[in-house]
Amino acid sequence: MADLTTNYMGFKLKNPIIAGSSGLTKSLDNVKLLEKNGAAAVVLKSLFEEQIMHQINKLYSESSKLFSYPEAEDYISNYSRDKDVGDYLQLISDCKKEVSIPIIASINCVSASEWIHFAKLIENAGADGIELNIFILPSEPKREGFQNEQIYFDIVNEVMKQVSIPVAIKISYYFSGLAKMALKLSWTGVAGLVMFNRFFSPDIDIENFEVSSANVFSSKDELFTSLRWVAMLSDRVHCDIAASTGIHNGESVVKQLLAGAKAVQIASVLYKSGFHVIGEMTDFLEKWMERHEFEKTSDFIGKMSLKTAENPAAYERVQFMKHFSGIE
Repeated sequence: MADLTTNYMGFKLKNPIIAGSSGLTKSLDNVKLLEKNGAAAVVLKSLFEEQIMHQINKLYSESSKLFSYPEAEDYISNYSRDKDVGDYLQLISDCKKEVSIPIIASINCVSASEWIHFAKLIENAGADGIELNIFILPSEPKREGFQNEQIYFDIVNEVMKQVSIPVAIKISYYFSGLAKMALKLSWTGVAGLVMFNRFFSPDIDIENFEVSSANVFSSKDELFTSLRWVAMLSDRVHCDIAASTGIHNGESVVKQLLAGAKAVQIASVLYKSGFHVIGEMTDFLEKWMERHEFEKTSDFIGKMSLKTAENPAAYERVQFMKHFSGIE
């Protein structure tokens, strides 16, 4: 029987399938079901920096209409913050009591501000690791690109001062120098890079004049952006890579491992197909390994990376679609 175990963020996982952060990972019952269906680790639903700060500011504004005492306003603001964080910490604690797979907390953050101390509370609650989901939208015309990039390092460095558990960073591909940025981030001592995070995509309702969301779930076709960059960076960065977005079946799992990913994160397919899809993915992986006579995942992880590929230009070239796709 093929050995499906892999090492990611310092954890020995029973297989490469991680349930990524989503609404499906916000309850103990679902985390238990994910483990039962074969998930090797779970990234809990993100605790949003913006969400917490918005709630604090909103309640502070409302309380100022009712109370004239600063102490009362401070109490309400602190209660709001502690309640949100308290629920999250309780979820971590409950999961650690009920499941045996690694539990990775997730923080969606945009600054190295006061939320940083939450990281220590998360560690104390028993989380095995922390995933920082960071994306700084380059929408401020007065801010230079290097200023946006510096925020990533500020967040990572401050969090790593707070905790001793492994830290991973979930990033996007929106950098002018993605390869250099990924390399520099790996120098900080992070245990993993997750490539890539998925954004809220705004749409416009032309009848009701409202901003709505579009493309909530990923499609199979979105695999190839991360596949290219996993292949190009897996031999260059000094940490593990987990591939994310567009992974909807066992074949896509194999592709990402061949490119050099140590693990994959799935979410949209869990919504679309159900938790049982994890078992289908691991079954496919095991049969594929046996068919190609691989005894363990380390025998082929990175076999098709940029460094080892027979045709590395296939990853580097982006202009010659007609040639590389075989279309005449």
